[in-house]
Amino acid sequence: MLPKLPPAKERIADRGDDSARFRAERAARGIAACIPSTRSRKQPIPHDPTLYRQRHRSETMFGRLKDWRRIAMRHDRCAHPLLSAITPPATVTFCLNQWS
Repeated sequence: MLPKLPPAKERIADRGDDSARFRAERAARGIAACIPSTRSRKQPIPHDPTLYRQRHRSETMFGRLKDWRRIAMRHDRCAHPLLSAITPPATVTFCLNQWS
């Protein structure tokens, strides 16, 4: 499934993905890293704070999906039943966000 996705232009991640090896691997594939530097890094690497704020949207979406017990407990191990289980909660969550 991953090879069929369009190539990424940027990688938005948290400080846990800030390592020279991860950054070099992404740079070799032409992906710009938007990762805040860890506090222990001697030379901080700049990142785009506006782009990094967009990460909050996907984190919130996954958090809301995990409110549904079946998804949080991962009862479905295969892709098709999992996508079938995620569709109703995603629809309800989307509608509640649009109407509130």
